[in-house]
Amino acid sequence: MTDAPIHLPKTNAGAWQDRPFHRQYLTAQANQLFDFFEATSVNPKGGFFELNDDGTPVQPDNATRQIHVTCRMIHCAVIGSLLGRPGSAAIVDHGMNYLWTKHRDTKHGGYVWSLNDDGYQDDTKQAYGHAFVLLAGASAKLVGHPLADQVIADVTEVINTKFWDESIGAVREEFGNDWSEITAYRGQNSNMHLTEALMAAFEATGDAEYLNKAQRIAELIIRKNATALDHRVAEHFHSDWSLDKEFKGSEMFRPSGTTPGHALEWSRLLYQLYTIGEKKHAWMTDAARGLFQQAVTLGWDKAHGGFFYTLDWDNQPIMREKLWWPVAEAIGAAAFIGAHDSDDYFQHWYRQLWDFADAHLIDHARGGWLSELKEDLTPTSRLFVGKPDIYHALQACLIPLYPATGSLTQAIIEADHGH
Repeated sequence: MTDAPIHLPKTNAGAWQDRPFHRQYLTAQANQLFDFFEATSVNPKGGFFELNDDGTPVQPDNATRQIHVTCRMIHCAVIGSLLGRPGSAAIVDHGMNYLWTKHRDTKHGGYVWSLNDDGYQDDTKQAYGHAFVLLAGASAKLVGHPLADQVIADVTEVINTKFWDESIGAVREEFGNDWSEITAYRGQNSNMHLTEALMAAFEATGDAEYLNKAQRIAELIIRKNATALDHRVAEHFHSDWSLDKEFKGSEMFRPSGTTPGHALEWSRLLYQLYTIGEKKHAWMTDAARGLFQQAVTLGWDKAHGGFFYTLDWDNQPIMREKLWWPVAEAIGAAAFIGAHDSDDYFQHWYRQLWDFADAHLIDHARGGWLSELKEDLTPTSRLFVGKPDIYHALQACLIPLYPATGSLTQAIIEADHGH
């Protein structure tokens, strides 16, 4: 898949992640992200504001709180707490209380997608959202939050009884508030994020059933489908999990065609799954490398840089915008895979990705990362307004700093304990 082998000069071949100066750079970038998001994200009425480019709330008066934003902020504040960043514990507490008392549906069970001060805005039950509830609960357990165990137990029961399809080894996508079926759509995006959350839950609880589910999802989405499609990740499926190449839906959560960013995200998650699964599933490392290389080969704009957001099945760009999160995910993947694979290819791309992020995505003047660029790399907001969340960029800054042994939270804990 690669054009030619990449070799770094011997005088500059050592991994950036091992260099003290680069590690200081990463720490500074992570701190700037915390500074930007912690300053104004906390909504005094509960939950968190989404922010404009200048850090002011997008909806200052009666903000809509989406569940993945609530949960990602909890997860990132847990990371802050594990790192020793003052103020993090209060943000974890603020988020967990809102998750448990507001997002959780006490009548029908499960967690609603969005609400504002007046009540539910979108009361559907989405697999994508429940994946992040599990991640938030698993993360909060690591810092001893009093609601963590009940959130984990509650959302695990909902996932097992409402979403999980044992016959296929993946989750159904979405239901109405009362658990009536909305559509027969099946998607990889929710299953990918559930894989991330299941690994975190396994690490937090030791319950091997979480790991088993993560491995089954990876088998279906990647081993059965993506590898057969030349390491391109199929996003959309019919109810019987047959491929739906014609699907058109929300370009934010269910983008058309293939999404290089999701292949990059999966490439790290697969290597992580291989590692915490005691390296039993060798197919995962080959698939991870193949996904990464194919996403770079097909998705990287050789003229301007950056990843095209979506490609058609002929590998031509559909949406030519460059988003921040595929670059962030590619950085994390290059660092994680590169820690296990000595091929200079991953180190070369790790550097090129940071060059791009520093030049075009990091908002050095105001803080945070710009969320969206046009093809020519000028800022735009076709899909995203402002700076949606801290999660992708923060992990790009921190994953390279810690051993590539499992989830970031777990790696921080292990490093802290001198393992």
